[in-house]
Amino acid sequence: MALTTLVETSTLAARLETPSWLVADCRFDLKDHAAGERDYERGHIPGAIHIDLDRDLAGAKTGANGRHPLPQPEALARTFGRLGIGPDTQVVAYDQDSGIFASRLWWMLRWLGHEAVAVLDGGLAKWLAEGRPTRSGREQRPAQSFPANLQSDMLMTVDEVAARAAEGWQLLDARAPERFRGEVEPLDRVAGHIPGATNYFYQSNLSPTGTFKTPDELRALVGEKTAGTSAERVVCYCGSGVTACHNLLAMEHAGLRGAKLYAGSWSEWSADPDRPVEKG
Repeated sequence: MALTTLVETSTLAARLETPSWLVADCRFDLKDHAAGERDYERGHIPGAIHIDLDRDLAGAKTGANGRHPLPQPEALARTFGRLGIGPDTQVVAYDQDSGIFASRLWWMLRWLGHEAVAVLDGGLAKWLAEGRPTRSGREQRPAQSFPANLQSDMLMTVDEVAARAAEGWQLLDARAPERFRGEVEPLDRVAGHIPGATNYFYQSNLSPTGTFKTPDELRALVGEKTAGTSAERVVCYCGSGVTACHNLLAMEHAGLRGAKLYAGSWSEWSADPDRPVEKG
């Protein structure tokens, strides 16, 4: 049976030699974009390939479409095939700890119809804390044919977000509270949030040990943030469409399916001075 949300370190350790399993190292640093690849080459889970947020999981930037716009689906399918992901591949994605970059890969594979993808709970930090093996250098898998089956209803455009917000849909902003309130803005040109949004900081999904909270705990958290709005009427966003995927993964793990991603997120919304901004 395919794993579709989270996978334990012990489960992955037992399946490292399984040919149909592909491990993806998604480590990244928003302030040093080459750091993830350097860290991967120094040491990674044996057999893991490296997948880069900028190079593999983002498309061309125009200055108005956000910091990490989605690639065209056809180009993304070619990327997944080149990386060795085929229709029967079980993908396990990890990053340094929390899963924010791994969850971006998780969402993008599902956007193209690939259900068999899960995030390593606790990431490389938990793997290393348990004394599990790593190796250095670069690895690759044989190219595959990746059959894209686009799930267009998983995504919202900026105009759709504006329309749905006016219709009473719930917008969840995954950024840190101080960024949501507009007190600081280290990455985008304008501080604040989309009017009517609720702050759902992605780190709220994690337990003190750095792993995801239980499905029951996550359902309660989401229920508090959405005030009973059904998952199908929830849109998740963040700064550039990365940490919002962490919230979508948490909702899926809690059994709450159907929420949408606004991939352009605040970096796209705030690029247009005519769009309204709320603070506080």
